[in-house]
Amino acid sequence: MPKRCKERHSKMAHTETGAATFHEGDEVMLVEGTYQGTLGVFVRLRDDVGWADITERNGEVRSHPVAWLGYSAEGGRSSGNAAAASMEPAIE
Repeated sequence: MPKRCKERHSKMAHTETGAATFHEGDEVMLVEGTYQGTLGVFVRLRDDVGWADITERNGEVRSHPVAWLGYSAEGGRSSGNAAAASMEPAIE
C-alpha cells in the first residue's frame, strides 16, 4: 500500500461516541480542543453523532465534537439524570 494511503487510514476519525455518556441537562466542559475549559450544559447529539450541542455559559448553543466533552467538575450529571443513570445496568 502506498505511504499516502496508509497515512489516510491512520488519520481516520475515531468512530466511538459518548452518546451513552451524556444526557440532556448534564453540566459539561470542553476537555480538549481550541476552547478547552469552556463550561456548558449538554443539549443533544447532532445528526452526526460525533458532534453535540451544548449551551455555553453566555447562553449561546454551539456544536462541539463529543470526544472533546467531559463532565464539569462543578456539576457532572444533573440530579434527574443521575437518578436515571443509577438505574442503568453497570457495564463491565
